[in-house]
Formats: sequence, C-alpha cells, structure tokens
Amino acid sequence: MQAVGPLEGKRSMETIKGFDIDAPRWDQSTFMGRLKHFFTITDCRTVLLPDSRLDEAKQLVDSCRLGSVPPGTTEEQLHYAKKLYDSAFHPDTGDRMNLIGRMTVPAVVFWQWVNQSFNALVNYTNRNAASPITPKQIGVAYVTATSTALATAVGLNLYTKKAPPLVARWVPFAAVAAANCVNIPMMRQQEILNGIAVTDEDGNKLGHSRKAAEKGITQVVISRVTMAAPGMIILPIIMQRLEKHRFMQVSVVPLGVQGSHGETEQFMDIRKMLHFLQKITFLHGPLQVMMVGVFLVFMVPAACSLFPQKCSMAVSKLEPELRESIASRYGDRITHVYFNKGL
Repeated sequence: MQAVGPLEGKRSMETIKGFDIDAPRWDQSTFMGRLKHFFTITDCRTVLLPDSRLDEAKQLVDSCRLGSVPPGTTEEQLHYAKKLYDSAFHPDTGDRMNLIGRMTVPAVVFWQWVNQSFNALVNYTNRNAASPITPKQIGVAYVTATSTALATAVGLNLYTKKAPPLVARWVPFAAVAAANCVNIPMMRQQEILNGIAVTDEDGNKLGHSRKAAEKGITQVVISRVTMAAPGMIILPIIMQRLEKHRFMQVSVVPLGVQGSHGETEQFMDIRKMLHFLQKITFLHGPLQVMMVGVFLVFMVPAACSLFPQKCSMAVSKLEPELRESIASRYGDRITHVYFNKGL
C-alpha cells in the first residue's frame, strides 16, 4: 500500500470522519439514482467472493459506523465495502445470507425463471385446447411470457428491497401475482388474438369469441392469485409472530460448554433444552415449506372452484359480428354461449 503523508492523511481522515456510510451514494428521489443503487448492490460478481472477503467488508462497515476507520482508507473503499455488505448481509440482523437467497440478479432471475417456466408449462397444458397453436407460436409465447414475467418479478423485488420487514415478506406474493397476470395471458395469447370456441348448451359450436377468451383468462388469473394468497400473505404474518418467541430464536448458550461441578441436574436439563432449541432455527425453511404445502392442499381445489369450468356468457356481450351470426341462425332462442375457460 502506498504511504500516506501526514498532511494528506489528515485531509483523508477529515473527509472520512464526515462520511455517512449508510447514506445512499446516489439520489434516491430520482429513478436513475435508484437504478444505479440497485444495479450496484445486485452485481452478480459479488456471489464469487469468498466469505472471508465479505466478512472483511462487514468489519469495515461496522468500524465506519462506530467512527473508527483504518488509516489510509478511501471513500471508494468504503463505498465498495458497503456494496458488499448490502449484497450479502441481512439489513436487520447483520447475518450473512445464504448464497441462493441473496438478492442478486442471477439468483432472482434463476429462481423466477424456474418458477415461470413451470407456470408456462401449466398454463399451456391447461389452456383451452380447442384453440390450435403451432410449435413456433408455443416457443414465442414461452419466451415472451417468461421474460416479461421475469422483468416484472425482478423489478418488484428490487423496488421494494428497503420496505419494512413484513411488507418485504409480501414481495414474493406481489411478484407472483404480477407474473401470473403476465404469464397466463402470454401463454394463451392465441385465444385472445383469435378467440376461443363457444357453443350452445348442447355443445353445438357457434363460432369463436375473443371476449369469451378474455373473460375465461381473467377468471384463471384470479384463481391462480387466490391459490397462492393464503400461503404467501398469511404465512409471513405467522412466521413473524413465531420468530418473536424464544423457541424460534438462536440460544445464547454456547454449544459444547461443560458445566461446573456444582451444576444441578435441573440446570443440566435446561442447558440440553437450550442446546436443542438452538437447532430449531434451521427448521425455519422446512417449516415454511411444510405450511405452504398445507395451504396448497386446501387452496388448489378451492381456487379452481371459484368459477365454473364450463363458463357462460350472455350473447349480448359477444362481438357484434358473432352476435349477428347467432341471431341470424337461431333468432332469440340462444341467450347464452358456453366455453371451456381452462384452469
């Protein structure tokens, strides 16, 4: 490291002393300022750094907050340390986050891509199969659906990164809801463009309707969002309440510490109990997965039951040309048409 002269070092320390490491580097009241901020802290290169480098950055950030900065430290080094800290450590607890769950662009993109690819497959499988679609159209719809849904989900995750803890826990639901509003219509865009087959009550085909497709797809979107709502809205509230209790928190009793000769049997039992409770924190993930599964066992059939599979629509609400076609053939005998809305 290059030597720093006395006068130069004094100026450097005066600058550092007035440095607020928790203040945003760019103006957060402007879109470009926020964009630069989130591009910086979601830099994918940070996932390649070893834990020792991240810990060094955390120590430097903590030292700066206490007003003690190592001699020769520059503002640029502090900015970089804060960048690593924001990308890898939880803002509330200061604990290092696991690599998969960090809010880096690659992590968010990968898991949202997996999720949206699965959704695209489900949406295609449960479309109205009476509307033909070519392999090329499937490919275009898949790419459009997943990329648009990814942009929506990633944007929401980044925009609400500094939201209050409970609101931040609802971000995945907002992302899933928004992505469903994009993914389902995109995978079923042929129905919206060309319409879906509508029939009379006896199943006789009357024509194709875009308005019927819009109604059916809207109902499917509502069902999908409702399906995810309890597990993604109620569960964060439950977990926040549970985490306030001692049995869901890390015990302060260090593991492997031997008791003194004067320890009573009762104290040893308490130590063993705390030893066990310390391990419960590792069950947070599996516990949430299990509870989401329980919610879905009930919500999948409940959400699919919100609207009839065979949906109906008044002839008066159809496109003018289809309305006229039905009236010319059947007069006033047909007042409603029916169609498969999909799932």
